[in-house]
Amino acid sequence: MTQTKQSPLARIKSGVLQWLGVPISLTNGAFWNAWLEGSNWSGKRVTVDAALQLSAAMACVRLIAETMAALPIGFFQKLPDGTSKPDSSHPLYELLHNQPNADMTAVAFWEAVLASMLLWGAAYVEIRRIGTRIVALDFLLPGKMAPPKRGRDGVLEFWYTDPDGKRRQIPEADMFYIPAFTVDGITGLSPIAYGANIFGAAMATDQASAETFKDAMRSPGLVMMDAVLKPDQREDIRKHVDKVSKTGGVMVLEKGTNFQKLTFNPADAELLASRYFNIEEICRWFRVPPFMVGHSEKVTSWGTGMEQQMIGFLTFVLCPWCIRIEQSIRKNLLTPVERQRFFAKYAIDGLLRADSATRASFYSIMTQNGIYTRDDCRVLENRPPMGGNAAVLTVQSNLMPIDLLGTSNDSAAARDALNNWLDQTPKENA
Repeated sequence: MTQTKQSPLARIKSGVLQWLGVPISLTNGAFWNAWLEGSNWSGKRVTVDAALQLSAAMACVRLIAETMAALPIGFFQKLPDGTSKPDSSHPLYELLHNQPNADMTAVAFWEAVLASMLLWGAAYVEIRRIGTRIVALDFLLPGKMAPPKRGRDGVLEFWYTDPDGKRRQIPEADMFYIPAFTVDGITGLSPIAYGANIFGAAMATDQASAETFKDAMRSPGLVMMDAVLKPDQREDIRKHVDKVSKTGGVMVLEKGTNFQKLTFNPADAELLASRYFNIEEICRWFRVPPFMVGHSEKVTSWGTGMEQQMIGFLTFVLCPWCIRIEQSIRKNLLTPVERQRFFAKYAIDGLLRADSATRASFYSIMTQNGIYTRDDCRVLENRPPMGGNAAVLTVQSNLMPIDLLGTSNDSAAARDALNNWLDQTPKENA
């Protein structure tokens, strides 16, 4: 059996707990999360809390989590003709779109879910039912969960430690489990654990930078004398220089004493370059373009317009998360019968809406080609539909099939259309 390599702190705590008669198992998620996180080359202990103190990591997590939480998730019903329509009467709509439980709004809930996947590699939500109806979705702290494992009966086992310290098993049927990137299809990989070297290096660089600039207002240097000093004289000069350095003022030195200032250029130590590089590394780990977290040193190659940048962000960053959550909702929250009729889907159109001129051009093209009605456009602009002809699909009639030219049916309209196309003025009595 493969043994887990423990750190010195883990061995100490394990020994103390065993001495107290408390058993330690590999499924004790709280214990191993506390003592085995973040082994890395820098020597820093990388935990979720420590990683979030890095501005780039916090910015990346907040960007994805808050953007996803702000996206409305709708619930739809499939129709026999292959189309679908919104279904706000289904019980899951209220839970997913407005309020999943008594303590959280939908925004807070989805922020926690996304942050859990981004930091711990998976999100755990307990399903509460009254009979067969789902009435609440309770978010579970990922640090209190043991990694899921498959039992002898083939069912996944989920063990959770409640805030009061009580450990309990949650049946797979009552678990809304959303793994992030996974290599086995079950266990999500924690970016913090696997990226410990990246985050640890960034933490070490920030510490070195802070220590470098901590004494930036002081002037370290050498006091050079033209005579050999006695130990007590040398100590008096040190105390005098240290006092002036801390309290300010002017040093008073005698005879041929000279002070040579030592300068330290942080650029020579590549501190600034290392910090810039760490930001790009962290952004790369979360797949977020650096310019979206305020790192604008380099120009993005995702296009020059805001719309193009949003399309790139949506395609390569948000779209995988949307699909992952939508499919997890189908798998965990819908019965086999409901899966044939209902589905959840994020409304991502709002992210693609650019300025007013761009939207007007888009609506014009869609209405002139018979894809949208005027009422469809009004609904997208949060305006009430007008009804009547505004709900009728229309198309441009200036162009018509060439095989209809010269026919007796609507020949006048065909002649006018041809004249308009040729930019000719019709002659009277022609």
